[in-house]
Amino acid sequence: MIALAPLLAAATTMTPLPDPALAQARELLGKTILVDGHNDLAWAVRQSLDAPGDVFAYDLRRRTSGDTDLARLRAGGVGAQFWSVYVPGDPEYAARGYARTQLEQIDIARRIIARYPDDLEAAGSADEIERAWKRGRIASLLGMEGGHAIENSLGALRAYYDLGVRYMTLTHNVTTRWADSCNDKARHRGLTPFGEEVVREMNRLGMLVDLSHAAPATMEDAIRVSEAPVLFTHSNARAVADVPRNVPDGLLKTLPKNGGVVMVTFVAGFVSKDVYDVVRPAQREARARTKGVKDRRERERIENEVLGGLKIPPVGIDHVVRHIEHIRTVAGVDHIGIGGDYDGNKLWPVGLEDVSTYPNLFAALIRRGWSEADLRKLAGENVLRAFRQAEEVSKRLRATRPPSAAKID
Repeated sequence: MIALAPLLAAATTMTPLPDPALAQARELLGKTILVDGHNDLAWAVRQSLDAPGDVFAYDLRRRTSGDTDLARLRAGGVGAQFWSVYVPGDPEYAARGYARTQLEQIDIARRIIARYPDDLEAAGSADEIERAWKRGRIASLLGMEGGHAIENSLGALRAYYDLGVRYMTLTHNVTTRWADSCNDKARHRGLTPFGEEVVREMNRLGMLVDLSHAAPATMEDAIRVSEAPVLFTHSNARAVADVPRNVPDGLLKTLPKNGGVVMVTFVAGFVSKDVYDVVRPAQREARARTKGVKDRRERERIENEVLGGLKIPPVGIDHVVRHIEHIRTVAGVDHIGIGGDYDGNKLWPVGLEDVSTYPNLFAALIRRGWSEADLRKLAGENVLRAFRQAEEVSKRLRATRPPSAAKID
């Protein structure tokens, strides 16, 4: 009789076999720039329970309580990051002034970048992204999330650009006086004339137009008006997951002419309609129950109470792959990128739980036969190309067009 116990003990201590696809993915991300379109670290720092807004206390040299720190960014192969400087469109923030909060968020992000000069380097152009990456640093750019923060002022828009903002999401979850959001009541059937002027001024500045969170009519109007490529910095394909935040096929088909890029997000509720249908009502309940609650710990307790008992349908890397491959089929391989949205949500596909996990996604694509050339486009080449095109448009327009003086009556 064979003694099984020693064999079983040996089996449990065996080193896992090397994964050739994962090794290839890591090698690839070591020699090409992975540009992620959206990370909410600045908001995570602002909302920290222990030291809200304290860039020094929220130490990225250690493992943080969120999705992002320096070690995990390095493990994920991140070469360039658009740090979101998000401002909620809620009445609470309208009352204190969107612009005030926006300036505070820009300040937090800039202080984060300055705090880690050996790892992060501020960048404001495609060339600066490449220079920072060649020096071994993660190129760091700012992206505004929500056009409500310009408070209907093109002067404010220009000031934000001067502070380092290189894209603006036209809407977040609220419809503005000039653009419809996908998560709010439509009032304008897309962009108003002033909204179109916002897009034109962004083109003149060289600020990328981000259409994540926008209503389809707003997306359509912006693509029609924009002379530069647009971005969807954290969106997926609506044909794969029919949720309002995702991009319809009709809009995907317009990207080859515009040159724009859809940067696929990993947020479980945008990856899977089944997850969205479970989570969305609970999020509404959590918002209703936390309305007026100012204590952050109490808000967190209520949110965990509401969301903690949910039975979340399983979501994995294959779900994200379906979105990527659908966008490749409809828009073309030159129009896809990555926009994880880490630190902006709590539910992630298995295998994509934080910023260290990008190689897992690329390994999955390698197993499906993706070429290195196409993987490099997905990783960052498409976004860098779109950025350079926007810079060329800006150079031409600045030579021929003065700053817009348009106002809302």
